[in-house]
Amino acid sequence: MPQTTNTILMVRPVNFRMNEQTVVNNYYQHEVEGVLPETVNAKAQREFDAYVEKLRSIGVNVIVVNDRIETDTPDSIFPNNWVSFHENGDVGLYPMFAKNRRLERREDILETIESEGFEINNIIDYSSAEEENIFLEGTGSVILDRVNRKAYCALSPRADEDLFIEFCEDFEYFPIVFTANQTVDGARKPIYHTNVMMCIAETFAVICLSSIDDKKERKNVIKHLKSSGKEIIDITEKQVSNFAGNMLQVSGHNDELYLIMSQSAYDALTKAQISTIEKHCKIMSSSLETIETCGGGSARCMMAEVFLPKV
Repeated sequence: MPQTTNTILMVRPVNFRMNEQTVVNNYYQHEVEGVLPETVNAKAQREFDAYVEKLRSIGVNVIVVNDRIETDTPDSIFPNNWVSFHENGDVGLYPMFAKNRRLERREDILETIESEGFEINNIIDYSSAEEENIFLEGTGSVILDRVNRKAYCALSPRADEDLFIEFCEDFEYFPIVFTANQTVDGARKPIYHTNVMMCIAETFAVICLSSIDDKKERKNVIKHLKSSGKEIIDITEKQVSNFAGNMLQVSGHNDELYLIMSQSAYDALTKAQISTIEKHCKIMSSSLETIETCGGGSARCMMAEVFLPKV
């Protein structure tokens, strides 16, 4: 049961902009003043293309699907929120907080994955929970330790505890629940996605422990990470705001492991943190400034890992 995969699904944007429907609880999104929407989209496309090229250059198999111009889906660049692909051939489909993000779920994308030689045996669809305003946004909300069968979830308006427990029962993971906060205008508010403050790799974890205000919850998370043999690399809230928690480990040429992050995440890390990560694997970073500023998501959000069996 590997923790990392060599195959990634990515969706190339056609209508990228700051999504007015997600900004209500994603405090990392910002409007770029005085810049035309088509300029923002063109910049995002350039960042996307350069990022895909870098991933392919280290041996990652990137399946790129184009977003559709006719659906208004400004956040389509973040597919890991609506779909997850698992080792046993299961696919998870998830309920999305923003109405325009629900249009990102596309059957033809699953068909594309199959046409690439992957096997889908079963679709577990949680999207009907949207009717009750219950959400769980895929591997944005849920961080999987696939080897140790543990799932971590920071509760927020986009991550419902009961649905998370249901997910863990369906996919056979042990649930670890907590709340991660950030300071917004002097108040502590939930971080919208777990994968902004936490990343689990094969032998280490990057996490902002200070965002878990409840001491018992924090202790529990540390206990589970340590008992799973993970070296903990603790990051600050300021580093989180530079997307230093939004990373993903992937395997490239000859199963070589890489931790993928944005340039701003890399620049936010200390020398000591970088050398600790490099003890475990190589680092690859790419500039995602426009995508981060307007989208409020970064390198990890753009990659939906494909763990499906080959036909």
